[in-house]
Amino acid sequence: MELIFSLETFIFLFFVAITAGIVDTLAGVGGLIVLPALVLIGLPPLTALGTNKAQSFAGTGTASYMMLVYKKISVKQMKPLMLTAFVGSLIGTVLIQFIDNKSLSIVIPVVLMIIILYFIFSPRMNEVSSKARISDNLYKYTLAPIIGLYDGMFGPGTGSFFTVSGVALRGKSLIDATANAKALNFATNVGSLFIFLYLGEVIFPIALVMIAGQFIGARIGSNFLININPTFLKYFVILLCVLMLARYLNLI
Repeated sequence: MELIFSLETFIFLFFVAITAGIVDTLAGVGGLIVLPALVLIGLPPLTALGTNKAQSFAGTGTASYMMLVYKKISVKQMKPLMLTAFVGSLIGTVLIQFIDNKSLSIVIPVVLMIIILYFIFSPRMNEVSSKARISDNLYKYTLAPIIGLYDGMFGPGTGSFFTVSGVALRGKSLIDATANAKALNFATNVGSLFIFLYLGEVIFPIALVMIAGQFIGARIGSNFLININPTFLKYFVILLCVLMLARYLNLI
């Protein structure tokens, strides 16, 4: 497969990646911006997924590093969770090779609706912290690999799923759960990227341009995240997901 892209296309994708890097750091839904853009320029679904993982790897990696710098996450605490999320992502990426890619058109709106409803109706999203409902050990062997599996198979909204589960089940504040989600999403991106690289489903010129954009966007988003009001973050996620859902349903 030989694909030729214009300079305008690379510029477009660079700014898409900057936007996605900011959005993904704050809301965990950057893939919902990047995937449609990659499909729009003519990439087949699996190649779009693989190239998205390559550029998203840079964004979540940068955001994770910034969370370490700001002392919002600890390598010792996150490493066991990241490992099981990584394994789940490996398995999910293998499975997606055997699934009809058209299922993405069904999965994405459902994911958006779940995120919207949870952020609207859960009062816990406004709390600073609360009592954990499950142990870190149980989360490590259940939710982390399950969400990792989803990320390997589809991906969009993975960061939000990690954030929501961190608040709802681990008793984290919204800001802390979002910071943890960056590290977990980085692990799932790495696992998935290994498989896509092995299968040759990454377009490197596009990935490299978008990696540069993701680095910039993730740095900007990380600075916002540390200083943002949790209530504003909650409504930002809701608004963003509503707009994306409307776009996917061709309402706007």
